[in-house]
Amino acid sequence: MKEDLQVYDNVLQLIGNTPLIHLNKITNGFKGNFFAKVEAFNPGHSTKDRIALYIIEEAERKGILKPGDTIIETTSGNTGFSIAMVSIIKGYECILAVSSKSSKDKIDMLKTMGAKVYVCPANVPADDPRSYYQVARRLHQEIKGSVYINQYFNELNMDAHFNSTGPEIWKQTEGKITHLVACSGTGGTISGTARFLKEKNPDIKIIGIDAFGSVLKKYHETREFDEEEIYPYRIEGLGKNLIPTATDFDMIDKFIKVTDEDAAHTGRELARTEGLFVGYTSGAAMQGVKQLQAEGEFDKNSEVVIVFPDHGSRYMSKIYSDDWMNEQGFFDTQHESTSQPIEVIK
Repeated sequence: MKEDLQVYDNVLQLIGNTPLIHLNKITNGFKGNFFAKVEAFNPGHSTKDRIALYIIEEAERKGILKPGDTIIETTSGNTGFSIAMVSIIKGYECILAVSSKSSKDKIDMLKTMGAKVYVCPANVPADDPRSYYQVARRLHQEIKGSVYINQYFNELNMDAHFNSTGPEIWKQTEGKITHLVACSGTGGTISGTARFLKEKNPDIKIIGIDAFGSVLKKYHETREFDEEEIYPYRIEGLGKNLIPTATDFDMIDKFIKVTDEDAAHTGRELARTEGLFVGYTSGAAMQGVKQLQAEGEFDKNSEVVIVFPDHGSRYMSKIYSDDWMNEQGFFDTQHESTSQPIEVIK
């Protein structure tokens, strides 16, 4: 890479060093300063680029991955895209077991990137043979020369963010950060980033965003896995129906849950107010911040960093579709479509 000319040998050299952007309008009236860590600036348009490259290069370094091997992973879409992108550059085959909850946009992107995709039912237990966890595990057993990334149970998931996202945020805030707010799915982003930041300043408060229908918040508070917490929800890449070992719950100070509907509308609001076209989980993270503000979590000295995990282009058939929003019952007297009408000139 020729840094002075910003000329790169391949797309992988663009991973990381994403911008921190001050939020101005959506936080009007809030106490403190609020900044978005916009991971859509990664070349694969999500934070998952970081773990895909880190885990694959660690596997290469240890001799686990060899030329011509196949990489297998479970994904709600973003990790799959990142792994497919890295596989193209490095010459690996890529097979992905994807949740049926993933948007059509994400699945089409994965196919375009040359991955073989298995779409698995979302609303089945994790140990069901049809779940994307079990399908990936079976394929790994059947395919010789395959490596299963297993992001939910791979500590390298956390290490990737300890070594990149955490140091970036610390540097960008000049060490002034008081709160980190991030969605928790596999838990790698929030745990690894938190681990670095807490080493620098243990008083930094780490707040995880969870979904209604997920077990994470209650597990964090009680260390008990409660199946009664589990029911279907719409947000992709947030929450879980199992406990990932890639989540270090000791690093997280508290969780807050957001609804599918509120997260969707707040995602659309970010586009209208800040010009940030970001994904469903970014809307969830920002919605969590709104709820925390209402609870009095922040004061005038708060320096809050919110991780926005991916780009809005992956949700064109979901939260950015008026038809989908209407089908979900998300438009009502409180929330109406703010999309501008289309005029066709004939």
